[in-house]
Amino acid sequence: MGRLISVASGKGGVGKTTVTANLGVALAKYGKSTLIVDADIAMANLGLLFGLHSAPITLHDVLIENLDIHEAMYDGPYGAKIVPSGLRHSSYRKVDPDKLKTVLRSVKDEFDFVLVDVPAGVDATARAAIASTEEVILVTTPDPASLTDVMKMKITAMQLGTKPVGVIVNMRRGEKWEASLRDIENFLEMRILGVIPEDPNVRRSWDIKHPKPVVVLKEDAPASKAFFEIAARMAGVKPKKKRRGILERLLGFFKKR
Repeated sequence: MGRLISVASGKGGVGKTTVTANLGVALAKYGKSTLIVDADIAMANLGLLFGLHSAPITLHDVLIENLDIHEAMYDGPYGAKIVPSGLRHSSYRKVDPDKLKTVLRSVKDEFDFVLVDVPAGVDATARAAIASTEEVILVTTPDPASLTDVMKMKITAMQLGTKPVGVIVNMRRGEKWEASLRDIENFLEMRILGVIPEDPNVRRSWDIKHPKPVVVLKEDAPASKAFFEIAARMAGVKPKKKRRGILERLLGFFKKR
């Protein structure tokens, strides 16, 4: 039985879509069958990271025309499947987000993980996306505004019957003004699933001409390592470690002496 997990943040600008995409691809890299769905019906952009800006069939079409969701699935890195939302402003107004629950649960058992990118905020569309899943991972940056909004999203998820399983702290710089990890856990009363450091490679991954998730762009980037660590724990496997070359091993040997 697969896990149906929404990824939500409360406020925009905290990197929720980046987290959803990279976590899904990292899970696929570990051999887990993974479906990544962009449920941000009005402000879709997850598909852009996979070069799917002109996908002929999207989640909009599935929800408006009652198409089979398999028709909107596209191949992503390492075997992950991607369902983008449409970019046309005219079509999203016709979408009934309440259909999402039936659509997603129809394919849940085909995958080990189904990750759903939830729109920011707690409006009807966001609530419908969260209600369509059984678990939710919350994404926050280590600042008061983001933490307050994530708390609201946690409460919303619980009211909808969706279980909050943990929080990912994104874009952490290690500055003194940031909330400590202990304070974040105490405030949210949730465990931290992982910490993604601020990393310029993440911004590079959104290159308008050649976009790709940072875990594909540069596997040994600080952010990529963090994503792989979280995915490994979720998948129940050991994180893959890059083998050091002969020169690196020799240098390491002499440093120890």
